[in-house]
Amino acid sequence: MADITVRPLRDDDAERVLAIYQAGLDAGNASFETTAPTWRAFDAAKLPEHRFVAVDGNGTVVGWIAVAPTSGRTVYAGVVEHSVYVDPAAQGRGVARLLLDTLIASTEAAGIWTIQSGVFPENAASLTLHERAGFRVIGVRERVGRHHGRWRDVVLLERRSPVVT
Repeated sequence: MADITVRPLRDDDAERVLAIYQAGLDAGNASFETTAPTWRAFDAAKLPEHRFVAVDGNGTVVGWIAVAPTSGRTVYAGVVEHSVYVDPAAQGRGVARLLLDTLIASTEAAGIWTIQSGVFPENAASLTLHERAGFRVIGVRERVGRHHGRWRDVVLLERRSPVVT
């Protein structure tokens, strides 16, 4: 991991971020979405202060993480939903964990008390990553949506901050 660093996501990362996003979608176990959004839609949906990229020693973006608010209601201001994607060529090198640790530090510093996510049960690597980072399973939404012609379940995960009370 010495060759991987994390920095805030910038607009000039858009092409790589969306390409990595699309690669994750194409793999089939990342999201109900099948096409990455436009940069304008991505940018509008994600909180700017909690968007990061992992870059290799050559400065190439190899992964990204970002959050979106779960609700516009004031009571849920400290709850976000995150997404993390890693270039297939960089998977298995700890990139996602580095991104997730950075996000946790960033959100806690901002007073966010809950990070949540939904993961397909077939995405064992993501479930293991989240468990190791302190997330817990809060339930399974069975047959919640159709994806590529078949019903899919979604495992709901959350991490409650031990420092934001």
